[in-house]
Amino acid sequence: MLTILGFAMIATFLVLIMTKKMSPIAALVLIPALFCVAVGKGAHLGDYVIDGVSSLAPTAAMLMFAIVYFGVMIDVGLFDPVVRGILRFCKADPMRVVVGTAVLAAIVSLDGDGSTTFMITVSAMYPLYKRLGMSLVVMTGVAAMANGVMNTVPWGGPTARAATALKLDAADIFVPMIPALLVGLLGVFGLAYVLGLRERRRLGALRIEDEESVETKEAVLVGAGAGAGPARLGKRPVGGGTDDGGDGDLLKGLDPDRPTLRPRLYWFNALLTGVLITAMILELLPIPVLFLLGAALALSVNYPRLPDQKARIAAHADNVLNVSGMVFAAAVFTGVLQGTGMVDHMAGWLVDTVPEGLGPHMALVTGVLSLPLTYFMSNDGFYFGVLPVLAEAGAAHGVTPLEMARASLVGQPLHMSSPLVPAVYVLVGMARVEFGDHTRFVVKWAALTCLLILAAGILFGTI
Repeated sequence: MLTILGFAMIATFLVLIMTKKMSPIAALVLIPALFCVAVGKGAHLGDYVIDGVSSLAPTAAMLMFAIVYFGVMIDVGLFDPVVRGILRFCKADPMRVVVGTAVLAAIVSLDGDGSTTFMITVSAMYPLYKRLGMSLVVMTGVAAMANGVMNTVPWGGPTARAATALKLDAADIFVPMIPALLVGLLGVFGLAYVLGLRERRRLGALRIEDEESVETKEAVLVGAGAGAGPARLGKRPVGGGTDDGGDGDLLKGLDPDRPTLRPRLYWFNALLTGVLITAMILELLPIPVLFLLGAALALSVNYPRLPDQKARIAAHADNVLNVSGMVFAAAVFTGVLQGTGMVDHMAGWLVDTVPEGLGPHMALVTGVLSLPLTYFMSNDGFYFGVLPVLAEAGAAHGVTPLEMARASLVGQPLHMSSPLVPAVYVLVGMARVEFGDHTRFVVKWAALTCLLILAAGILFGTI
Protein backbone atom coordinates (compact mmCIF):
# COMPACT_ATOMS: atom_id res chain seq x y z
CA MET A 1 0.00 0.00 0.00
CA LEU A 2 2.81 2.44 0.85
CA THR A 3 4.36 1.74 -2.54
CA ILE A 4 1.17 2.67 -4.35
CA LEU A 5 0.59 5.76 -2.21
CA GLY A 6 4.19 6.85 -2.71
CA PHE A 7 3.97 6.69 -6.49
CA ALA A 8 0.53 8.31 -6.35
CA MET A 9 1.97 11.19 -4.32
CA ILE A 10 4.80 11.73 -6.79
CA ALA A 11 2.44 11.44 -9.78
CA THR A 12 0.01 13.93 -8.24
CA PHE A 13 2.84 16.35 -7.53
CA LEU A 14 4.21 16.06 -11.09
CA VAL A 15 0.83 16.45 -12.77
CA LEU A 16 -0.08 19.52 -10.74
CA ILE A 17 3.18 21.37 -11.37
CA MET A 18 3.47 20.33 -15.03
CA THR A 19 -0.08 21.46 -15.76
CA LYS A 20 0.57 24.58 -13.68
CA LYS A 21 -2.43 23.92 -11.46
CA MET A 22 -0.23 24.63 -8.43
CA SER A 23 3.07 26.36 -7.87
CA PRO A 24 6.02 24.10 -6.98
CA ILE A 25 6.18 25.55 -3.46
CA ALA A 26 2.49 24.94 -2.77
CA ALA A 27 2.60 21.45 -4.27
CA LEU A 28 5.73 20.54 -2.27
CA VAL A 29 3.89 21.42 0.94
CA LEU A 30 0.25 20.49 0.47
CA ILE A 31 0.47 17.24 -1.51
CA PRO A 32 2.77 15.39 0.93
CA ALA A 33 0.81 16.76 3.88
CA LEU A 34 -2.39 15.25 2.47
CA PHE A 35 -0.73 11.93 1.74
CA CYS A 36 0.86 11.88 5.18
CA VAL A 37 -2.65 12.03 6.64
CA ALA A 38 -3.84 9.42 4.13
CA VAL A 39 -1.29 6.85 5.34
CA GLY A 40 -2.37 7.45 8.94
CA LYS A 41 0.72 9.33 10.10
CA GLY A 42 -0.61 12.86 10.19
CA ALA A 43 0.31 13.18 13.88
CA HIS A 44 4.00 12.88 12.92
CA LEU A 45 3.91 15.48 10.14
CA GLY A 46 5.50 18.14 12.35
CA ASP A 47 8.43 15.89 13.22
CA TYR A 48 9.03 15.04 9.56
CA VAL A 49 9.01 18.72 8.54
CA ILE A 50 11.29 19.87 11.37
CA ASP A 51 13.80 17.15 10.58
CA GLY A 52 13.74 18.15 6.93
CA VAL A 53 14.11 21.86 7.61
CA SER A 54 17.06 21.25 9.94
CA SER A 55 18.91 19.29 7.27
CA LEU A 56 18.10 21.72 4.45
CA ALA A 57 18.90 25.00 6.20
CA PRO A 58 22.55 25.11 4.96
CA THR A 59 21.43 24.59 1.35
CA ALA A 60 18.86 27.37 1.62
CA ALA A 61 21.48 29.71 3.10
CA MET A 62 23.89 28.92 0.28
CA LEU A 63 21.31 29.74 -2.39
CA MET A 64 20.16 32.93 -0.68
CA PHE A 65 23.58 34.48 -0.36
CA ALA A 66 24.88 33.19 -3.71
CA ILE A 67 22.01 34.95 -5.49
CA VAL A 68 22.72 38.17 -3.58
CA TYR A 69 26.46 37.92 -4.26
CA PHE A 70 26.28 37.40 -8.02
CA GLY A 71 23.44 39.89 -8.30
CA VAL A 72 25.67 42.51 -6.71
CA MET A 73 28.54 41.56 -9.04
CA ILE A 74 26.30 42.24 -12.04
CA ASP A 75 25.14 45.50 -10.47
CA VAL A 76 28.67 46.80 -9.91
CA GLY A 77 29.76 45.95 -13.47
CA LEU A 78 32.02 42.94 -12.97
CA PHE A 79 30.82 41.31 -16.20
CA ASP A 80 30.66 44.48 -18.34
CA PRO A 81 34.27 44.27 -19.63
CA VAL A 82 33.72 40.61 -20.46
CA VAL A 83 30.75 41.50 -22.66
CA ARG A 84 32.66 44.31 -24.37
CA GLY A 85 35.73 42.12 -24.87
CA ILE A 86 33.72 39.32 -26.44
CA LEU A 87 32.02 41.78 -28.79
CA ARG A 88 35.44 43.11 -29.87
CA PHE A 89 36.69 39.53 -30.35
CA CYS A 90 33.73 38.63 -32.53
CA LYS A 91 34.13 41.51 -35.01
CA ALA A 92 32.15 40.42 -38.10
CA ASP A 93 33.34 36.83 -38.35
CA PRO A 94 30.40 34.40 -37.98
CA MET A 95 32.64 31.73 -36.44
CA ARG A 96 33.85 34.14 -33.76
CA VAL A 97 30.33 35.35 -33.13
CA VAL A 98 29.05 31.83 -32.38
CA VAL A 99 32.03 30.95 -30.19
CA GLY A 100 31.69 34.29 -28.44
CA THR A 101 28.03 33.48 -27.74
CA ALA A 102 29.00 30.24 -26.02
CA VAL A 103 31.77 31.88 -23.99
CA LEU A 104 29.59 34.80 -22.90
CA ALA A 105 26.69 32.55 -21.90
CA ALA A 106 29.03 30.31 -19.90
CA ILE A 107 30.61 33.22 -18.03
CA VAL A 108 27.38 35.02 -17.22
CA SER A 109 25.85 31.69 -16.10
CA LEU A 110 28.00 31.94 -13.00
CA ASP A 111 25.22 33.99 -11.44
CA GLY A 112 23.09 30.83 -11.39
CA ASP A 113 20.04 32.47 -13.00
CA GLY A 114 19.08 31.38 -16.51
CA SER A 115 16.89 34.38 -17.25
CA THR A 116 19.69 36.83 -16.45
CA THR A 117 22.13 34.82 -18.56
CA PHE A 118 19.85 34.81 -21.58
CA MET A 119 18.98 38.49 -21.27
CA ILE A 120 22.62 39.53 -21.20
CA THR A 121 23.74 37.09 -23.89
CA VAL A 122 20.95 37.77 -26.37
CA SER A 123 21.07 41.51 -25.85
CA ALA A 124 24.82 41.59 -26.50
CA MET A 125 24.87 39.18 -29.46
CA TYR A 126 21.52 39.70 -31.17
CA PRO A 127 22.58 42.84 -33.10
CA LEU A 128 25.59 40.99 -34.56
CA TYR A 129 23.49 38.02 -35.66
CA LYS A 130 20.95 40.36 -37.24
CA ARG A 131 23.43 42.55 -39.06
CA LEU A 132 25.40 39.58 -40.37
CA GLY A 133 22.29 37.64 -41.36
CA MET A 134 23.22 34.68 -39.15
CA SER A 135 20.86 31.96 -37.96
CA LEU A 136 19.26 33.01 -34.71
CA VAL A 137 18.56 29.41 -33.68
CA VAL A 138 22.32 28.88 -33.59
CA MET A 139 22.52 31.65 -31.01
CA THR A 140 19.66 30.30 -28.89
CA GLY A 141 20.89 26.72 -29.11
CA VAL A 142 24.48 27.47 -28.16
CA ALA A 143 23.43 29.80 -25.32
CA ALA A 144 21.02 27.23 -23.90
CA MET A 145 23.59 24.41 -23.95
CA ALA A 146 26.34 26.52 -22.37
CA ASN A 147 23.94 27.64 -19.67
CA GLY A 148 22.78 24.05 -19.14
CA VAL A 149 26.31 22.88 -18.38
CA MET A 150 27.03 25.84 -16.10
CA ASN A 151 23.65 25.49 -14.40
CA THR A 152 25.16 22.61 -12.42
CA VAL A 153 27.10 25.00 -10.17
CA PRO A 154 25.95 24.47 -6.56
CA TRP A 155 23.97 27.72 -6.48
CA GLY A 156 22.41 27.12 -9.90
CA GLY A 157 19.61 24.82 -8.79
CA PRO A 158 20.07 21.16 -9.87
CA THR A 159 23.02 20.44 -7.59
CA ALA A 160 21.27 22.08 -4.67
CA ARG A 161 18.13 20.08 -5.40
CA ALA A 162 20.09 16.82 -5.59
CA ALA A 163 21.86 17.67 -2.32
CA THR A 164 18.54 18.58 -0.75
CA ALA A 165 16.72 15.45 -1.89
CA LEU A 166 19.50 13.06 -0.81
CA LYS A 167 20.70 15.08 2.21
CA LEU A 168 24.23 15.46 0.87
CA ASP A 169 26.72 18.31 0.78
CA ALA A 170 26.53 20.21 -2.51
CA ALA A 171 30.33 20.52 -2.68
CA ASP A 172 30.74 16.75 -2.42
CA ILE A 173 28.49 16.37 -5.45
CA PHE A 174 29.82 19.19 -7.58
CA VAL A 175 33.58 19.36 -7.06
CA PRO A 176 34.39 15.81 -8.28
CA MET A 177 32.15 16.45 -11.31
CA ILE A 178 34.13 19.51 -12.42
CA PRO A 179 36.41 17.59 -14.88
CA ALA A 180 33.43 15.92 -16.58
CA LEU A 181 31.53 19.21 -16.73
CA LEU A 182 34.57 20.92 -18.22
CA VAL A 183 34.63 18.25 -20.92
CA GLY A 184 30.96 19.02 -21.59
CA LEU A 185 31.67 22.75 -21.74
CA LEU A 186 34.57 22.18 -24.14
CA GLY A 187 32.18 20.09 -26.20
CA VAL A 188 29.79 23.06 -26.39
CA PHE A 189 32.66 25.34 -27.42
CA GLY A 190 33.74 22.81 -30.05
CA LEU A 191 30.19 22.58 -31.38
CA ALA A 192 30.00 26.38 -31.46
CA TYR A 193 33.20 26.42 -33.51
CA VAL A 194 31.78 23.92 -36.01
CA LEU A 195 28.46 25.75 -36.27
CA GLY A 196 30.35 29.02 -36.66
CA LEU A 197 32.40 27.61 -39.51
CA ARG A 198 29.19 26.49 -41.16
CA GLU A 199 27.80 30.00 -40.83
CA ARG A 200 31.06 31.46 -42.14
CA ARG A 201 30.89 29.25 -45.23
CA ARG A 202 27.31 30.29 -45.80
CA LEU A 203 27.85 34.01 -45.28
CA GLY A 204 31.57 34.71 -45.44
CA ALA A 205 33.43 37.11 -43.12
CA LEU A 206 31.90 40.57 -43.37
CA ARG A 207 32.96 43.99 -42.21
CA ILE A 208 30.36 45.34 -39.89
CA GLU A 209 31.59 48.91 -40.37
CA ASP A 210 30.62 48.82 -44.04
CA GLU A 211 26.87 49.02 -43.69
CA GLU A 212 26.29 48.73 -47.42
CA SER A 213 28.02 45.33 -47.44
CA VAL A 214 25.59 43.87 -44.94
CA GLU A 215 22.12 43.02 -46.13
CA THR A 216 19.41 44.02 -43.72
CA LYS A 217 17.06 41.25 -44.79
CA GLU A 218 16.02 38.51 -42.41
CA ALA A 219 18.42 35.60 -42.94
CA VAL A 220 17.22 33.25 -40.24
CA LEU A 221 17.44 29.60 -41.23
CA VAL A 222 14.04 29.04 -39.65
CA GLY A 223 11.07 31.34 -39.24
CA ALA A 224 11.47 34.17 -36.78
CA GLY A 225 9.02 34.06 -33.92
CA ALA A 226 7.06 36.62 -32.07
CA GLY A 227 8.45 38.29 -29.03
CA ALA A 228 9.73 41.56 -27.77
CA GLY A 229 13.09 42.69 -28.93
CA PRO A 230 16.00 42.95 -26.53
CA ALA A 231 16.03 45.59 -23.86
CA ARG A 232 18.83 48.14 -23.76
CA LEU A 233 22.48 47.37 -23.03
CA GLY A 234 23.86 50.77 -23.73
CA LYS A 235 23.28 53.92 -25.71
CA ARG A 236 25.35 53.11 -28.78
CA PRO A 237 24.14 50.36 -31.16
CA VAL A 238 26.51 47.60 -32.12
CA GLY A 239 27.26 47.53 -35.83
CA GLY A 240 24.82 50.33 -36.60
CA GLY A 241 21.35 49.87 -37.98
CA THR A 242 18.03 49.75 -36.25
CA ASP A 243 15.86 47.84 -38.69
CA ASP A 244 12.59 46.58 -37.18
CA GLY A 245 13.49 48.20 -33.92
CA GLY A 246 15.81 45.50 -32.66
CA ASP A 247 19.38 45.96 -33.87
CA GLY A 248 20.27 48.91 -31.74
CA ASP A 249 18.44 47.83 -28.62
CA LEU A 250 20.62 46.44 -25.88
CA LEU A 251 20.17 45.36 -22.30
CA LYS A 252 19.35 48.05 -19.78
CA GLY A 253 20.92 45.98 -17.03
CA LEU A 254 24.35 46.68 -18.55
CA ASP A 255 23.76 50.37 -19.19
CA PRO A 256 27.25 51.90 -18.92
CA ASP A 257 25.78 54.85 -17.03
CA ARG A 258 23.77 52.94 -14.42
CA PRO A 259 24.20 54.29 -10.88
CA THR A 260 25.06 50.92 -9.32
CA LEU A 261 28.42 50.71 -11.13
CA ARG A 262 31.60 50.75 -9.06
CA PRO A 263 34.43 50.99 -11.63
CA ARG A 264 37.07 51.94 -9.05
CA LEU A 265 36.40 48.68 -7.23
CA TYR A 266 36.47 46.47 -10.31
CA TRP A 267 39.68 44.63 -9.44
CA PHE A 268 38.60 44.18 -5.85
CA ASN A 269 35.38 42.54 -7.04
CA ALA A 270 37.21 40.38 -9.57
CA LEU A 271 39.70 39.24 -6.93
CA LEU A 272 36.93 38.60 -4.41
CA THR A 273 35.04 36.44 -6.92
CA GLY A 274 38.18 34.52 -7.86
CA VAL A 275 39.03 33.88 -4.21
CA LEU A 276 35.47 32.84 -3.46
CA ILE A 277 35.31 30.29 -6.29
CA THR A 278 38.79 28.96 -5.44
CA ALA A 279 37.87 28.56 -1.78
CA MET A 280 34.71 26.73 -2.81
CA ILE A 281 36.62 24.29 -5.02
CA LEU A 282 39.26 23.71 -2.33
CA GLU A 283 36.50 23.36 0.29
CA LEU A 284 38.27 25.74 2.68
CA LEU A 285 34.92 26.48 4.32
CA PRO A 286 31.39 25.20 3.79
CA ILE A 287 29.83 26.80 0.70
CA PRO A 288 27.02 28.53 2.66
CA VAL A 289 29.61 30.21 4.89
CA LEU A 290 31.69 31.30 1.90
CA PHE A 291 28.75 32.97 0.17
CA LEU A 292 27.49 34.51 3.37
CA LEU A 293 30.89 36.12 3.95
CA GLY A 294 31.27 37.04 0.28
CA ALA A 295 27.85 38.69 0.04
CA ALA A 296 28.38 40.65 3.25
CA LEU A 297 31.82 41.82 2.12
CA ALA A 298 30.65 42.72 -1.40
CA LEU A 299 27.75 44.77 -0.08
CA SER A 300 29.81 46.51 2.59
CA VAL A 301 32.67 47.51 0.30
CA ASN A 302 30.69 48.43 -2.83
CA TYR A 303 27.78 50.09 -1.05
CA PRO A 304 28.96 51.44 2.33
CA ARG A 305 25.76 53.50 2.76
CA LEU A 306 22.99 51.53 4.46
CA PRO A 307 20.20 52.73 2.10
CA ASP A 308 22.22 51.51 -0.91
CA GLN A 309 22.73 48.11 0.70
CA LYS A 310 19.01 47.81 1.38
CA ALA A 311 18.25 48.76 -2.21
CA ARG A 312 20.56 46.07 -3.61
CA ILE A 313 19.10 43.40 -1.32
CA ALA A 314 15.58 44.46 -2.25
CA ALA A 315 16.46 44.30 -5.95
CA HIS A 316 17.27 40.60 -5.65
CA ALA A 317 14.69 39.71 -3.01
CA ASP A 318 12.29 38.03 -5.44
CA ASN A 319 14.88 35.50 -6.59
CA VAL A 320 16.05 34.88 -3.04
CA LEU A 321 12.54 34.28 -1.74
CA ASN A 322 11.52 32.00 -4.59
CA VAL A 323 14.59 29.79 -4.38
CA SER A 324 14.94 29.58 -0.61
CA GLY A 325 11.20 29.09 -0.25
CA MET A 326 11.38 26.16 -2.63
CA VAL A 327 14.12 24.53 -0.56
CA PHE A 328 12.20 24.81 2.71
CA ALA A 329 9.00 23.62 1.04
CA ALA A 330 10.95 20.60 -0.18
CA ALA A 331 11.56 19.70 3.45
CA VAL A 332 7.90 18.72 3.69
CA PHE A 333 8.01 16.56 0.57
CA THR A 334 11.26 14.74 1.35
CA GLY A 335 10.42 14.52 5.05
CA VAL A 336 7.10 12.80 4.42
CA LEU A 337 8.56 10.55 1.73
CA GLN A 338 11.28 9.40 4.09
CA GLY A 339 9.46 9.51 7.41
CA THR A 340 6.43 7.50 6.36
CA GLY A 341 8.59 4.82 4.80
CA MET A 342 7.10 5.33 1.33
CA VAL A 343 10.49 5.83 -0.30
CA ASP A 344 11.75 2.56 1.16
CA HIS A 345 8.79 0.62 -0.17
CA MET A 346 9.05 2.26 -3.61
CA ALA A 347 12.77 1.55 -3.73
CA GLY A 348 12.15 -2.07 -2.83
CA TRP A 349 9.66 -2.40 -5.66
CA LEU A 350 12.05 -0.69 -8.07
CA VAL A 351 14.92 -2.95 -7.03
CA ASP A 352 12.78 -5.97 -7.76
CA THR A 353 11.88 -4.71 -11.24
CA VAL A 354 15.40 -3.68 -12.30
CA PRO A 355 17.19 -6.56 -14.03
CA GLU A 356 19.89 -8.00 -11.80
CA GLY A 357 22.55 -7.18 -14.31
CA LEU A 358 21.72 -3.45 -14.21
CA GLY A 359 21.64 -3.12 -10.43
CA PRO A 360 25.35 -2.30 -9.95
CA HIS A 361 25.07 0.22 -12.81
CA MET A 362 22.24 2.31 -11.38
CA ALA A 363 24.36 5.47 -11.65
CA LEU A 364 24.68 4.92 -15.39
CA VAL A 365 20.95 4.18 -15.60
CA THR A 366 20.21 7.39 -13.69
CA GLY A 367 22.46 9.42 -15.98
CA VAL A 368 20.67 8.12 -19.08
CA LEU A 369 17.23 8.56 -17.52
CA SER A 370 18.06 12.14 -16.54
CA LEU A 371 17.88 13.18 -20.21
CA PRO A 372 14.21 12.44 -20.90
CA LEU A 373 13.04 12.84 -17.31
CA THR A 374 14.48 16.33 -16.78
CA TYR A 375 13.21 17.37 -20.23
CA PHE A 376 9.63 16.21 -19.73
CA MET A 377 9.37 17.23 -16.10
CA SER A 378 10.66 20.08 -13.99
CA ASN A 379 13.82 19.87 -11.92
CA ASP A 380 11.62 19.95 -8.84
CA GLY A 381 9.74 16.87 -10.00
CA PHE A 382 12.85 14.92 -10.98
CA TYR A 383 15.09 15.72 -8.03
CA PHE A 384 12.46 15.63 -5.30
CA GLY A 385 10.19 12.97 -6.74
CA VAL A 386 12.28 10.55 -8.80
CA LEU A 387 15.91 10.79 -7.65
CA PRO A 388 15.28 9.65 -4.04
CA VAL A 389 13.63 6.49 -5.34
CA LEU A 390 16.47 5.79 -7.78
CA ALA A 391 19.02 6.46 -5.04
CA GLU A 392 17.38 3.97 -2.71
CA ALA A 393 17.35 1.39 -5.49
CA GLY A 394 21.02 2.08 -6.21
CA ALA A 395 21.92 1.78 -2.53
CA ALA A 396 20.52 -1.75 -2.50
CA HIS A 397 23.13 -2.64 -5.11
CA GLY A 398 26.02 -0.81 -3.45
CA VAL A 399 25.85 2.40 -5.49
CA THR A 400 26.49 5.41 -3.24
CA PRO A 401 24.07 8.38 -3.08
CA LEU A 402 26.91 10.66 -4.21
CA GLU A 403 27.33 8.72 -7.46
CA MET A 404 23.59 8.85 -8.04
CA ALA A 405 23.49 12.59 -7.35
CA ARG A 406 26.33 13.28 -9.77
CA ALA A 407 24.73 11.14 -12.47
CA SER A 408 21.47 13.04 -12.04
CA LEU A 409 23.19 16.26 -13.22
CA VAL A 410 23.97 14.83 -16.66
CA GLY A 411 20.71 15.87 -18.31
CA GLN A 412 20.94 19.62 -17.58
CA PRO A 413 22.17 20.79 -21.03
CA LEU A 414 18.98 19.29 -22.49
CA HIS A 415 16.79 20.38 -19.58
CA MET A 416 17.51 24.07 -20.23
CA SER A 417 15.55 23.84 -23.49
CA SER A 418 12.60 22.08 -21.87
CA PRO A 419 9.19 23.70 -22.34
CA LEU A 420 8.89 23.56 -18.54
CA VAL A 421 11.80 26.00 -18.04
CA PRO A 422 10.55 29.61 -17.91
CA ALA A 423 13.96 31.03 -18.84
CA VAL A 424 13.87 29.40 -22.28
CA TYR A 425 10.92 31.61 -23.19
CA VAL A 426 13.03 34.65 -22.32
CA LEU A 427 15.68 33.27 -24.67
CA VAL A 428 13.49 32.57 -27.70
CA GLY A 429 11.32 35.62 -27.13
CA MET A 430 14.22 38.08 -27.09
CA ALA A 431 15.86 36.28 -30.03
CA ARG A 432 12.56 36.30 -31.97
CA VAL A 433 12.75 32.59 -32.66
CA GLU A 434 9.87 30.12 -32.61
CA PHE A 435 10.14 27.72 -29.70
CA GLY A 436 9.55 24.77 -32.02
CA ASP A 437 12.40 25.84 -34.30
CA HIS A 438 14.70 26.17 -31.31
CA THR A 439 13.67 22.74 -30.07
CA ARG A 440 14.22 21.00 -33.40
CA PHE A 441 17.67 22.52 -33.65
CA VAL A 442 18.95 22.06 -30.12
CA VAL A 443 17.63 18.70 -28.92
CA LYS A 444 20.10 16.50 -30.79
CA TRP A 445 23.11 18.64 -29.89
CA ALA A 446 22.08 19.01 -26.26
CA ALA A 447 21.54 15.25 -25.92
CA LEU A 448 25.00 14.66 -27.38
CA THR A 449 26.49 17.08 -24.84
CA CYS A 450 24.73 15.23 -22.02
CA LEU A 451 26.11 11.88 -23.17
CA LEU A 452 29.58 13.43 -23.45
CA ILE A 453 29.39 14.53 -19.79
CA LEU A 454 28.16 11.08 -18.78
CA ALA A 455 31.00 9.35 -20.62
CA ALA A 456 33.56 11.74 -19.09
CA GLY A 457 32.11 11.15 -15.62
CA ILE A 458 32.45 7.40 -16.05
CA LEU A 459 35.97 7.77 -17.45
CA PHE A 460 37.08 9.97 -14.53
CA GLY A 461 35.46 7.60 -12.04
CA THR A 462 33.05 10.15 -10.54
CA ILE A 463 29.95 8.32 -11.79
